[in-house]
Amino acid sequence: LRFDEKVRVVVFRSEVKGVFCAGADLKERAEMDDAEVGHFVKRLRNLMDEIAALPVPTIAAIDGYALGGGLELALACDLRVAASSAKMGLIETTRGLLPGAGGTQRLPRCVGIGLAKELIFTGRQIDGQQAASMGLVNHTVPQNNEGDAAYQRALTLAKEILPQAPFAVKMGKLAINRGMEVDIASGMAIEGMCYAQNIPTRDRQEGMAAFREKRPPQFIGK
Repeated sequence: LRFDEKVRVVVFRSEVKGVFCAGADLKERAEMDDAEVGHFVKRLRNLMDEIAALPVPTIAAIDGYALGGGLELALACDLRVAASSAKMGLIETTRGLLPGAGGTQRLPRCVGIGLAKELIFTGRQIDGQQAASMGLVNHTVPQNNEGDAAYQRALTLAKEILPQAPFAVKMGKLAINRGMEVDIASGMAIEGMCYAQNIPTRDRQEGMAAFREKRPPQFIGK
């Protein structure tokens, strides 16, 4: 996906009704020794980092349970859409664990330190409405009979992104992600470097021409 220039948006969904991702198999984990657990969690953390580093926008469509590593998967995405009935939580402390695939870092960046600490310390599960109220998800929708309401809303959101200039969107994602890791002055410098890369693109010229000619732009990603 990273190297496929035809990909504009990636939507993560589950084909299991009622479950987005229930996290690690604790029965499997119980059979691992300490070294194996450490290796397993490191691989999982690397996977989440790979998802977060995808150059195109990513959307998690949460139509059911997103628990533990399942919520960490959703947090690794840029945007999240949830059914109102979905259940989410970093429940690791209820099993004698702590989030180990990015949850302790991505959740506070998403909802703030206080709320993140409360959710992680308590292992509490919240529904889609509560997640929306605290900014954990971008949108929440009533579940439908097919059980894919969040996926359908995610597709609508993806279709809003599709017509936009692909390279500009990629640079916008890069500027936001890198800028959030540094102070504001350094972030401004990062934005400037990303903007400079976008200036010579054909899409920028097409955007200006389309505006002058009062027509929809036809972006090609170059």
